[in-house]
Amino acid sequence: MSLLEIKGLEAKVAGVGGREILKGVDLTINAGEVHAIMGKNGSGKSTLAQVLMGKESYEVTSGSVTYQNKDLLEMDTEERAREGIFLAFQYPVEIPGVSTSYFLRAAVNETRKHRGQPILDAKDFLKLVKDKQTLLKIDSSFMNRAINEGFSGGEKKRNEVFQMAVCDPIFCIMDETDSGLDIDALKVVAQGANTLRRPDRGILIVTHYQRLLDYIKPDYVHVMMDGRIVKTGGPELAHELEELGYDPIEKQLAGA
Repeated sequence: MSLLEIKGLEAKVAGVGGREILKGVDLTINAGEVHAIMGKNGSGKSTLAQVLMGKESYEVTSGSVTYQNKDLLEMDTEERAREGIFLAFQYPVEIPGVSTSYFLRAAVNETRKHRGQPILDAKDFLKLVKDKQTLLKIDSSFMNRAINEGFSGGEKKRNEVFQMAVCDPIFCIMDETDSGLDIDALKVVAQGANTLRRPDRGILIVTHYQRLLDYIKPDYVHVMMDGRIVKTGGPELAHELEELGYDPIEKQLAGA
């Protein structure tokens, strides 16, 4: 079943004279699938992730995005989150004065209310959090700290995946979550992401490097260049890119 369908998506930096970044993206992600998008810097990978989440600094100029048979582009960012879309940031922000515990309980219960589910009381929420903390090796002290304040780069990325696990989204977007991680932190983050795989959920991974895909095996790998997806393959495509780089694809496109 199609979970997310992107057709001819074009987007630019918002404002007069904004640079065009996405130049006709086509992509379909079915429930239960994991897709990875790879490409050089400036190819449009992170822009696609942010456009899907509704970042206001980008303006969609053409195309459509259908999510669970609904027009995603008609939703604001908060509605997209309530509908079950979660973006793990490339550069997680610090939010002084807001504890992780308060933030997560509010986020979880807003989503549950939107789905018509009963909100979690403190006891049930604590049980949920403890289960996810164990899974992702998150120290319990994190819950009482302000969101990402004073966290190392690896702690921030691990905290992003922890939040994703707690919020229980339907569609997960991981925007270069592996950047800046050492091998141990990478394995923990990947383990957490793998536990989120299930038949009714889709995952989109944006990454530069094949190494993350050694631990999270995608169903499909896409190559993005100049704002378009120019090649699609299976997991073996990531190994091909690691070995040969993007030059062969660029040369093939130039000669087409």
